[in-house]
Amino acid sequence: MDSKRLATGLVIGLTSLFAIMQGGIWLALLVSIVVFYASKEYTIILRHKGFFPSLKIILASSLIFASLAYFNKFDLIPLAFTLSAMMALMWVLFRGRQPYIANVATTVFGFLYCGWFPLHLLFLRNLPEGLGYTVLLFFGVLVTDTFCYVFGSRYGKHKLAAVISPNKTIEGAIGGTLMCMVFTIAIGLPIGLPWYHILILGLLIAAFAQIGDLCESMIKRDAGVKDSSNVLPGHGGFLDRTDSYILTIPVVYYYLEYFRGLF
Repeated sequence: MDSKRLATGLVIGLTSLFAIMQGGIWLALLVSIVVFYASKEYTIILRHKGFFPSLKIILASSLIFASLAYFNKFDLIPLAFTLSAMMALMWVLFRGRQPYIANVATTVFGFLYCGWFPLHLLFLRNLPEGLGYTVLLFFGVLVTDTFCYVFGSRYGKHKLAAVISPNKTIEGAIGGTLMCMVFTIAIGLPIGLPWYHILILGLLIAAFAQIGDLCESMIKRDAGVKDSSNVLPGHGGFLDRTDSYILTIPVVYYYLEYFRGLF
């Protein structure tokens, strides 16, 4: 493995783990950094497609969401979404740049994809036993990504999504899912999760980690871009490193928040 890639991955992993363990302002700072760079990369990618989402609106909306989440003002979230959507419309109205509809749509999608979805990590960490859940998610996604690559490299023959991501295989997806299940059992039992919740969470993490990866690949391929940026040596950009988490975080949070107590 390339030394730069290994060193960068180690720094990212240790920094993320430290922020997760500490929670509070440290985790909020980590999420804010990711949201900032991911939003910036997202707007640059969309420009290759001829769309011009507003980075300022995306960052302002994400800051509002993050502030409300940090201070537990969840009752104001609908107001924040309403104002953010209105800001996107007014930005296009007064800026007057074509394509109008696409610019509004990609701005709204931008603060959802790059801001609102990742911010669920704060919600997840603040749940009772949230530290255990967040560690489970963090390493579950990492295990899925790692073993999808390992199994795909060794045994991959059938393409998973040939048009969007030619290197991903069904064999890799199955291997990554199985190893994620093994990992969630090893971590889930010590933190007190019943076996059926462990199995469901293992499937959710493995599935949405891979779906999130494919979604970012779809955006980049549609725009004709290989990496979201080169800010992380050997790893591309922040979107490239967090794509597997973006959809997985809210899915795991809402499952634990609303379904764990039902059965």
